[in-house]
Order: sequence, then C-alpha cells, then structure tokens
Amino acid sequence: MMRDAADFDPASSRVTRPAFWSALPERWTSDVEETLVCCHVRQETHEVKSFFFRSPQGRSFSFQPGQFITLELEIDGDTINRCYTISSSPARPHTMSISVKRTPGGKVSNWLHENLQPGTSVRVLGPAGDFTCARHPAHKYLFLSAGSGITPLMSMSRAHHDLVEDRDIVFVHSARTPDDIIFARELDLIAANQTNFRTSFVCERVGARTNWPGITGFLTLPLLKLIAPDFMEREIFTCGPAPYMKAVRDMLDEAGFDRKQYHEESFSFETLIENEPEAAAEVLEAEGKVGASHANSASERMQTFSVTFSRSNRSVECASSQHVLDAARQAGVRLPSSCTQGMCGTCKVKLVSGQVDMKHNGGIRQREIDQGMVLLCCSKPLSDLVVDK
Repeated sequence: MMRDAADFDPASSRVTRPAFWSALPERWTSDVEETLVCCHVRQETHEVKSFFFRSPQGRSFSFQPGQFITLELEIDGDTINRCYTISSSPARPHTMSISVKRTPGGKVSNWLHENLQPGTSVRVLGPAGDFTCARHPAHKYLFLSAGSGITPLMSMSRAHHDLVEDRDIVFVHSARTPDDIIFARELDLIAANQTNFRTSFVCERVGARTNWPGITGFLTLPLLKLIAPDFMEREIFTCGPAPYMKAVRDMLDEAGFDRKQYHEESFSFETLIENEPEAAAEVLEAEGKVGASHANSASERMQTFSVTFSRSNRSVECASSQHVLDAARQAGVRLPSSCTQGMCGTCKVKLVSGQVDMKHNGGIRQREIDQGMVLLCCSKPLSDLVVDK
C-alpha cells in the first residue's frame, strides 16, 4: 500500500490521520482561533491567484456562499485589514479559499502574490456579509460579474454544484480578454454536469486568442435579452467594478426590472481606492454621501462613554471625539474592517442601544440606518452604546 507523504510523520515513522477525518470537527470561528494557515496556492490566470486556508486545529468552516473574510496583515511595519470574498464552496468545509487579482500599485494584493505561501500563518476575521443567495432562495438566478467580482458568484455556483442543487442559473461574466476569464474551465465543467446551469462570457477584446468563438464587446440590454430572455423573472446577483455595476443597474432600470430581486456587492476597495479614484467617486455618488447624525456638532463635548459588545461580553471606553472602531482596536477587540473611511461597509453592525454621530462615505444605505445599523469606523459615541457584535 502506498503512503501519502503528507500524512507521514518521520519522527515516529508512522502515518498520521488527517485532522479532517475526524467524525465531527469543531466549527471554526475567529473568536476561538484567530490564525489560519495557507495550505495551497493556485494560479488561476496570469494575474489572479487562489489562496487556500486550513485551521491548524482541524476545525471546519461554516459560511454562506458570497460572504467575505478579513485578513489582518503586517506589511512594512503597518497593520492592514483587507476584505476578500470567499471563493470556495461551503459544502467543502475543511478548507476555505480567496482568489486575489494582483493590482498594479496595490499594497496588499502584491504582498499576497509575492509572500503568501503554503505554511504561512495569517490572522483572519469573519466570515461576514449579506451578499448571498442563501438568504434569497429562488428557482431561477442570474449571476452577473466582471473581473475579480466573479468570486462571490463562483462560491454560490460551486455550492449549488456540490450540493447537487440543479437550480436554473445563468452566469454571465465579463472580462477584458478570454485569457482574463477566471475559473473558465471549472465553470464549463459545472455547466456540463448540471442541466440547468448555463454560462456566457463577454470579452471586451479577443487579445492573443484570435480564434475566440465567444462574444466580444460589452454587456448591453439587447445582449442580455439574447442570453437570458427571461431575466425579468430571475433573482439577480451582481458583483464587479463600480462602473460595471452602475451600467447593470441602469440597464435593468431601463427594462423596468423589480429592484427587490436585485442584489449587488462592492468590488475590491483596494482597487477602488488606490487605482480607480473615479470609480470610487462613483460609489460615493451612487450610494449617497449624506452622513447620519443624531446630534449637532455643537453639542460635542469631551466625554467618555462605555461601548459594550453584547455577543463577546466585552466593554471598552470611547471618547466622544474618537471613532468606536479605533477605541475597540486600542482595547484589543478584533472587529472586521477594511477601508476605515466609511466606504466599504465591512464594519457595519447593529446598534442595540445608544446614539452615535456617523459621517460615512457611502458604505451604508439609508434603509440600513433606519434599521439601526452603523459603521463603527466613522461613528463617534453620543452616549453609552450596546453593539450586537
């Protein structure tokens, strides 16, 4: 019988059983195990890599397809938090992956591509996020993505495939060239295995692949009607750069699509902030820049308030001039965050009681504010607070 070298312990000269063979592995949470280990790196395209993680204690991962995790990285002496959508399927719970596009000038994406190798430990928070088909069950879906915005929709597609949920899914992905299509072969395999799963790739140009038989150009309403004639009946999930998502929204509004069946996720904020300032401006304009404030700035006084995190039973002190996220970090409370500028919505939480002065930059919608949600990175306390976290 051949032995797997990965399961062989040279010190004891015996084969050890992998942790994932345990009958009922304990569920991983960042509260009980904050560090994961990279166990594999896979090159997806010339500028995209997938990084796979495993729990050192053999715990299993539980998340909803489309959710994200937050990496806490030490780069050049700075602690940087960056969010990445989970690209793997929750039906394969012993590993979890993210797929990252190398962005020119992007501090984090370049560090990951150059430094994150099997065996590297990374501090992780999450999973979190509301962009998931698990919360919007439907018989028919339409997935629309562009660039590395494909990752949450890939997680959803993998989940349906692994669970043999042959839902009626049309997946339309836009890329610069055929060589830039992420997960192209796997999407073709899923389509071959599932009767009701169909893919369509739209490439801006053919690039080096001059024999490309697919669609070239951009996604338009007439093209969408050809690809998915019944799109008006489908639950639509969209992810990509801000200009792409705005074009999709305008296209669907022109068709009279019911926005209650429409869901979208923001693109990588590393890309938006560092490399696409115009796109970032579009996000701010699209989502609204009006801050939510429960008191006049004139009423601000130098006071100290208590902030209680109800789930973890932790309390910290926060000055009235200080953002809640900063106070929590100084006290050692680990909270998901990314842009720290009120743009991305990663630090969004439910405010159980108390009032804050929140000045955001589009990372939260008015209906969410009306429901008591706040962004901790841009909220200063006006009273003692209780946060559902």
